[in-house]
Amino acid sequence: MTCITALTAQNTTGVKDIFPVTDMGFIETALDAVFTDVGVDAVKTGMLASEETIKTVTKCLRKYGAEKIVVDPVMISTSGSPLLPDSAVAAYLHDLFPIAWIITPNIQEAKFLHKVASGTDFSVESLEDAKALAKELFKLGPKYVLLKGGHLPLSADYKHATETSASEIVADVLYDGQTYYIIESKFLVTKNTHGTGCTLASSIASNLAKGLSVHQAIKESVNYVHGAIADDLDLGKGNGPINHLHRTYIEPLRKTKEAAI
Repeated sequence: MTCITALTAQNTTGVKDIFPVTDMGFIETALDAVFTDVGVDAVKTGMLASEETIKTVTKCLRKYGAEKIVVDPVMISTSGSPLLPDSAVAAYLHDLFPIAWIITPNIQEAKFLHKVASGTDFSVESLEDAKALAKELFKLGPKYVLLKGGHLPLSADYKHATETSASEIVADVLYDGQTYYIIESKFLVTKNTHGTGCTLASSIASNLAKGLSVHQAIKESVNYVHGAIADDLDLGKGNGPINHLHRTYIEPLRKTKEAAI
């Protein structure tokens, strides 16, 4: 079930325009329609185009007592286009994060959120730095922080690999306030990663709805997305999309470039 909060005109080369839903009453009605009929086992929020939208969505989630809320703080597209005005970031921090089950920022989003919240910059050059940043974001209220590592390729010794030839590991950091869980994947050399963050958050919410634990839901979702990236569709002139249907292939027809997980 969906509630559309904004439309985008985009392709693999970038976001051309954004058309937000500005009628908050319509958003409330859409959410009412979802919660009062089919029902909700888990929620995933994506592109919330304004401060008012974030506050409206938060109000409705509180109204219906939603619990398993996966918040993907979509601020920057894969192609580097800004998707959220600065005025809306405070609403994430003060309204939505405190009711979130899991937040799933990438490194850039996490650093930006931390700067808005604290007024200071945070340098991330290693796995230990990423763990420290996840701990800082946990203070903003969510039950879990999943700091995605796709923008921080690591060498074998878990340091930031500045050269592709030295990039071996992608490490996603899950923190629950006490324990760190590191989900490692093989670094894949490809430009076709459009939609990875949205897909990961949606997959996590789906797995939570199926009854998986947070750790297992995330591990399964990371493996799924890794396979979707490995399929390397290579569509368009820019950052092509990942292949959400990679697990539906009949085995003899699967691409042999790299087997999907």
